Amino acid sequence: MTDPQPIAPYFDAVVAYGLRGPSRFHVPGHKGGSGADPALRHAIGDRALAMDIPQDIHGVDTGGSPTPYERAEALAADAHGAARTFFLTNGATQGNHALTLALAPQGAHVVVQRNSHASIVDGLVLSGGTPSFVAPEYDDELGMALGVSPEALRTALEQDPTARAAFVVSPTYYGIAADVQALADVAHEHGVALVVDQSWGPHFGFHPGVPESALRLGADAVLTSTHKIAGSLTQSAMLHVADSGLVPIDDVARTLRLLRSTSPSSLLMGSLDAARRQIAVHGEALLHETIAAVATLHAKIRRTDGLDVLDDGLRGRPGVGGWDPLRVVVDVRGLGRTGYEVADALRTRYDGNVELATHAVVVLLVGLAEDPIALQRVGGDLDEIALRLRRPHPGSLVRAPRAPDVTPVLPPREAFLGRGEDVDPDVAAAEGRVCAESIAGYPPGIPAILPGERVSPEIVAYLRELVAAGARLHGAADPTLGTIRVLPAGAGG
Repeated sequence: MTDPQPIAPYFDAVVAYGLRGPSRFHVPGHKGGSGADPALRHAIGDRALAMDIPQDIHGVDTGGSPTPYERAEALAADAHGAARTFFLTNGATQGNHALTLALAPQGAHVVVQRNSHASIVDGLVLSGGTPSFVAPEYDDELGMALGVSPEALRTALEQDPTARAAFVVSPTYYGIAADVQALADVAHEHGVALVVDQSWGPHFGFHPGVPESALRLGADAVLTSTHKIAGSLTQSAMLHVADSGLVPIDDVARTLRLLRSTSPSSLLMGSLDAARRQIAVHGEALLHETIAAVATLHAKIRRTDGLDVLDDGLRGRPGVGGWDPLRVVVDVRGLGRTGYEVADALRTRYDGNVELATHAVVVLLVGLAEDPIALQRVGGDLDEIALRLRRPHPGSLVRAPRAPDVTPVLPPREAFLGRGEDVDPDVAAAEGRVCAESIAGYPPGIPAILPGERVSPEIVAYLRELVAAGARLHGAADPTLGTIRVLPAGAGG
């Protein structure tokens, strides 16, 4: 039987040790704060430094099983419905790396959603696995990726019958949840594990007004970036594994040991324990209040001429199984302005900083217990900005470009670790060469080209168009695209 959710055993043990004044003849060298720079002490406080303690402190993570740390992970597993939960101190990235190492070893095949987080491809570089890709549905009007449809996943698995797992994203950056239950059914029909990157939905399943957790819908492993919405410190996340047997828990634990620092942050892990307690005990009430405040913001935005906001009305479209109300996606096309312009105005005039801007929308990320006054204020700010920026005859904005098809030539590991060179992408020397880096434009966030895929004039033109529209190139060694990293001529045949 697990401990009751209102306790936080690891966090409480760290606090007890950190604040009782022990003799510290161990790392870290700041000795609980006395050896830290005075400005650092002033900035983050002596209490935080006192609780910055190493692994293997008796009564915290050693000294009899279950230790407070083991109890904390067990409580998280119970709260999320997992057979085993692992605390992560290098974000969901660490979990993606561990899962690719466990499920896609050298030469193994997996199906991967094309707009998955870069850490999936990075994990395949580490593991030596080979991906085949499944594209998400796409909204051309908004230039926005949706979720993967069950039909698309079935086709991808039929085309790659040796695949061991399928990696999908739900929810997206924009708050769109896929039909995870149907995706799980498709994956299990083919005897493969379904891994869901639920980084943007650590609160899923804790209120009827948000989508259900992917784990409870049949996924075999789920990543949640607790820090993104649910209140833990930046860089902390959780990896949840089901008891289906399709994701071997021992293998995941083994790969995590390979990736985990031997000096994990007690502050990060303690914040995960505390955040789990809050969402398990008070999450439904906090989400209820926040969702009500978001509904008021939606109404305010819709009263502003030229603005609209996306909502659960998208449900039922291909690739859309649900909607996260904690993502406020403001459609600005009616102003005759881009989301980049609106976001810039919000920042420069009101010091309002948004999560994401694209050619068509501005995305506001709402937290678990968002201040309703702050939401009222940003609604007023957007109204004032719309009044100043609105063009008399908005017309229609140019749609975001679609990425052209690419040709895979080599596995990501072989291409990334190969002897690369930087060349001008606009000259003939780049055409037909094998790319040695991963380049995705944000937005829309879908990788245009990955290590092992062939460079083409169409890909270069697409990337140039993204940069000209105000997007940033993620993963490129040269974000201006003055050069692109490729393998020597002739590599890959």
